[in-house]
Amino acid sequence: MKTGPHKHLPRGVAILHEDRDVLVVEKPAGLLTMGTDTEKINTLYHALTDYVRKGNAKVRKRVFIVHRLDREVSGILIFAKSEQVKMCLQGQWAETNKKYEAVVRGTFAEKTGTITSYLAENSQFVVYSTKDKSRGKLSHTEYKVLKETKDFSLVEIHLVTGRKNQIRVHLAEVGHPVVGDKKYGPVDKEHKRLALHATAISFKHPFNGREMTLTSKVPGFFNRLLSEK
Repeated sequence: MKTGPHKHLPRGVAILHEDRDVLVVEKPAGLLTMGTDTEKINTLYHALTDYVRKGNAKVRKRVFIVHRLDREVSGILIFAKSEQVKMCLQGQWAETNKKYEAVVRGTFAEKTGTITSYLAENSQFVVYSTKDKSRGKLSHTEYKVLKETKDFSLVEIHLVTGRKNQIRVHLAEVGHPVVGDKKYGPVDKEHKRLALHATAISFKHPFNGREMTLTSKVPGFFNRLLSEK
């Protein structure tokens, strides 16, 4: 059980940076960023609001969501401490550098490249590429292979645009689904956890304009995947 100033944080959530304007944390896999129709309480947003209120529900402080990660994805997330800071950070989002690492199936013929398509979502909430520009949003995912084994590749991903499920969809559609992806990958009973982690983010601080870069190490199971025989 956590004690001290971080005692109101749920297990697996780590604070990477905090000041009067921003709160940058490391989200564990399996935790929602924000509430859904069926889950309102067990979310990172709810936990961080409780954290800034120090457990006192009467305090009116709250956090503001700047961006999201899929429930299954772990890694870095930025929250704002005011509406003004949120708008400032979202206003510079196109220039914010966002990097991920993933373990994917197979090996790439081209070790670096950019995957580009128009992404749309169907009624079952599945994202897919379409040639219909009126239905999809133009999306770009840059990748670089860092390591290869017989079955898997470790890739670094630069998210140029930030659409829902973008990395997972793009990698799956070029034949290299993220290991453990139950939604876009093949049936896989062996690998239960999604091998996708938000490893770095760079942005200008909304108060002083200073360039900030926060990093997060990939989970240990990435290395275990890449050492599998």
